[in-house]
Amino acid sequence: MALLPPGFQVAAGYRRSWLVKDVVAGVVLTTLLVPQGMAYAELAGLPPITGLYTSIMCLLGYAVFGPSRILVLGPDSSLGPMIAATIAPLIAADGDPERAVALASLLAIMVAVIMTVAGLGRLGFIAELLSKPTMIGYMNGLAVTILVSQLPKLFGFSVDADGVVGELAAFVRGVADGDVVPAAAAVGLSGIVLVLVLQRWLPKVPAVLLMVVLAIAATSVFGLAEHGVKLVGELPKGFPPLTLPTVEWSDLGPLAAGALAIAVVSLADTISTATAFAERTGQEVRGDQEMLGLGAANLAAGLFQGFPVSTSASRTAVAERAGARTQLTGVIGALLIVAMIVLVPGLFRDLPQAALAAVVITASLSLADVPGTVRLWHQRKVEFTLSIVAFAGVALLGVLPGIGIAVGLSILNVFRRAWRPYQTVLGRVDGMPGYHDVRSYPAARRLPGLVIYRFDAPLFFANAKTFRDEVVHLSRAEPAPRWLVIAAEPITDVDTTAADVLFELDRLLDERGQLLVFAELKDPVRRKIEGYGLTSEIPPGQFFPTVGAAVDAFRAQDGQEWTAPAAAELPEAASPPGRDVSSGPG
Repeated sequence: MALLPPGFQVAAGYRRSWLVKDVVAGVVLTTLLVPQGMAYAELAGLPPITGLYTSIMCLLGYAVFGPSRILVLGPDSSLGPMIAATIAPLIAADGDPERAVALASLLAIMVAVIMTVAGLGRLGFIAELLSKPTMIGYMNGLAVTILVSQLPKLFGFSVDADGVVGELAAFVRGVADGDVVPAAAAVGLSGIVLVLVLQRWLPKVPAVLLMVVLAIAATSVFGLAEHGVKLVGELPKGFPPLTLPTVEWSDLGPLAAGALAIAVVSLADTISTATAFAERTGQEVRGDQEMLGLGAANLAAGLFQGFPVSTSASRTAVAERAGARTQLTGVIGALLIVAMIVLVPGLFRDLPQAALAAVVITASLSLADVPGTVRLWHQRKVEFTLSIVAFAGVALLGVLPGIGIAVGLSILNVFRRAWRPYQTVLGRVDGMPGYHDVRSYPAARRLPGLVIYRFDAPLFFANAKTFRDEVVHLSRAEPAPRWLVIAAEPITDVDTTAADVLFELDRLLDERGQLLVFAELKDPVRRKIEGYGLTSEIPPGQFFPTVGAAVDAFRAQDGQEWTAPAAAELPEAASPPGRDVSSGPG
C-alpha cells in the first residue's frame, strides 16, 4: 500500500459517507474554477480556454499524486505575471497565440521536471529560500503589478507598455485621451465592488460566480457589445489532444530561468497553504511528496496545452467550507469543466472582458498584506526594509527579477545573522539559576579573573574573525582575565577556517598567560575539532561539560567570590540585544 501513489491509497480507504460531500463540494468548487481559470489565463497572456484545460488536468494529476486530501490546485494569480514575463519576450511582435500556448506548456513541463527531481532528491527545503518578510514584499509588489496591468482592460481599452511605471503612465494617458469605454468601466468597477462586499459580508455566497452571471446578464439586457464592451466570445469546443510542445532551442534558456522562479514560488505557496490546512484537518505535511504532486499536476497541464499551476488558498477554503473530504472533489470539478467545454462551449460567450479583469483585481488584492508590512515596521525595522526592497524590486524591475531579489535578500539575511550574530558576556543573577546575559541583567555578578562569553552562531569562515576580535577585546580588559570561558552550546559547527582561528587565538592567549576554555561544546562539534587536530594545542583539561563545571574549576584554583560589576566593567554591546538564554546551573 505504501508504494502506491497517495490517490490510490485514498481510493482504497474511501468511505461511502464521504461521496455526497465530495460531489457537492466539487459542484461548488467548479463555480469558482471556471471564471478564475479563464481570468488567470488572460493574466498570463494566454487564451481563456487554456485556463480551463489547465484546471482540468492539474486537478486530475494532483488527485493521483498529491498527498493532501484538501488542497486545490489550479491557475494562480501569483504565477500569471511570472508566466507572462517569461513567455512575452519570446513571442513575435505581432503576437502568436499558438506559440504562446506552446511556450507556456513547455514552461509547465519544465516546472514539473524541477519539482519531480527536487521531490525525489528530498529538496523540500527549497521552499524556505523565501523568508516571510521578503515574501510579503514580493506579494505586495505582485499585487500592485497585477492591479496596474488590469486597469486598462477594466476600463475597456488596451495599452502598449512594459513595467508598472510604464503601464500606469500609459493607462493615465489613455484615460486623458478619452479611450475609456464607459460601459466596460461600469461593468468592471461594479464587479469589483460586488465581489468585495459579498466576500466581506456574505462569505458563503459564491461572489465571483454571482458577479460573472450578472455581467453576462447585463450583456444581454443592455447590449454591451454594441457599446464597445469586449466579450470573451465562443470558446473552442472539445478537449485538446495530448500535445508535446515544440519551441526553438533559443527559447530553452529563458524558459528554464522562468521555470525555476515559478517552482520556488509555487512550492513556497503550496507548503504554507498545506501547513495551514493540515493544522485544521489533522494531516501531516509531507514537503517532498507535495513536490511530486505539484510535478504531476504541472506535467499533466503541460501535456494538454496548459500552463504552470500552484495551490490556491481561496479555492481550497471554498472546497473545505463546502464539505470536501478527499481529492474526489477536484476530480468532480475537472469532470464538470470537461462537460461544459464539450457540451456548452458558448456558456461564457457574452462574458465581458472587464468582468474577468475584475476577477483578477480582486484576487490581486488578496495577495497584498499591508497589516503584515505594518507589523514588520513595528517589530523589526531590518525585516521591514527587506520587505520594502523586495516590493520595489518587483514593482520597478519586473516579476522575474523581483523573485530573484526576494530569494537573494532571504539568503543574505540568513548570512547576515550568521556573520554578525548576537554575542554577550554572562554573569550570575541573584535568585535565578544558571548564567545570564549581562545586557539583560546589568547587575549580574562576575568572578574576578573570569569572563564567560557566549557566541550565538556556528563558527565558520565568515564570522570567525568577529569571534576572535571579541575574545581578544575581552582579554584586554583591566584587570586582565585569567580564564576566558566560551559558553559554546549555541556553536553548532566549526569549519576549518574557524578551527585555524581558534588555534591561533589559543596560542595568543597562552603567550599572555590566559586560558581559553570551552564549556557545553556539543559532541559532534567536539569530534570535528579533534579531527582538525585542535586538541593537540588545546588539551582536554580546557573542555568542560557545563559552564558551571568550568566556573567551579576556576574557583577551586583561584578561590574567587562573585562580585557586582563596576559601571566601567559593563561590556559594550557587540550586537543588538536579543532573547536571554540561560547557560545552565552553576
